[in-house]
Amino acid sequence: MFNLKKKSFKRFDFILFITVVLLSIYGIIMIRSATLSYEDIRAVRPVRVQAISTILGIIAVFFLVLLDYQFIGKLYIPIYVVSVLMLLAVALFGIGAEQWGSDSWLKIGSFVFQPAEIAKVGIIIFLAKYIDNNKDKINKPITLLKIIALAGIPILLIAKQPDLGTAIVFVFFTVIMLFAAGIDWKYIGYVALVGIISLPILWFSLKSYQRDRIFDFLNPERDTSGTGYQALQSRIAIGSGKVFGRGLFQGVQTQYNYIPEKQTDFIFAVIGEELGLIGGLILILLYFILLYRLLKIARDSKDTFGSLMVTGFTAMFLIHIWENIGMTIGLMPITGIPLPFLSYGGTFQLINLMCIGIALSVGVHREGLNF
Repeated sequence: MFNLKKKSFKRFDFILFITVVLLSIYGIIMIRSATLSYEDIRAVRPVRVQAISTILGIIAVFFLVLLDYQFIGKLYIPIYVVSVLMLLAVALFGIGAEQWGSDSWLKIGSFVFQPAEIAKVGIIIFLAKYIDNNKDKINKPITLLKIIALAGIPILLIAKQPDLGTAIVFVFFTVIMLFAAGIDWKYIGYVALVGIISLPILWFSLKSYQRDRIFDFLNPERDTSGTGYQALQSRIAIGSGKVFGRGLFQGVQTQYNYIPEKQTDFIFAVIGEELGLIGGLILILLYFILLYRLLKIARDSKDTFGSLMVTGFTAMFLIHIWENIGMTIGLMPITGIPLPFLSYGGTFQLINLMCIGIALSVGVHREGLNF
């Protein structure tokens, strides 16, 4: 399980690893800037938590690289059960609605975490292995219905928190993984048709604040002092940064606390204001390298399970990046989706780094051999 030949390390993707380290350092610096204006423990704790999570995550990366990812695949059923049970626990004992708008967190003693972040990885691992086991029957309706049902359970549990943004992430990587597995285009058409037909049902199931976010997206001037305040302040911050930015730690919107959730969901607004277009483009370039290297690992893998798993991770990162940056510049409705490796969140950072560790393991063990 841990016996790795030296020649296998030649397949270790140093470019991917260095890119992730640079993104994490970038994130810690920007979190420090975002919390600099706070006068209490909020000015210190986010940076400390992010740094500790990053160190633990890097340790986890090397552990997972040494661990043959096929061992993880053997545990796909327990991983799925634990993921669903955690989400059920959130439905029964979740906290956070008063502060963040949804009961998406669990508290054990002084430790608070978001199970949906852990469940993302668990469901991707499960789907990759389940599809691998049924790859010859992927286009049979009964097999496809089983996959949709198994993926639908966690999606519905997350939607009930309510956390529509995270539920959309689950839907996105599930569809991408099925597409990569060779699902017939007609089924994609059926799903799209069902999605369109169900839009009225989805609309009336939304909370009032979720509808307001869509209205504010369609009409940015609708309620700039209320529900549209976040989006407006984000656009002002990014626009005022221009090409080179106001300077690190010098942002007016950032340092005078005009941007809500600036160390988490709206960290890109801090980057846009203080580092300008250049800082934003550097970040997007790093993300492009990240996604490209992950796709390369998925493509080069000789094993369906490993390839689909890395494809799922790539899709997860992509939707996070697209939605988060899009909502801060006004191209997407606001959701509570953080920016990978940049936004403050100990659980989020640790889980993202673990995904990288598993992906690197797929690259190192991609021949499907037991070293």
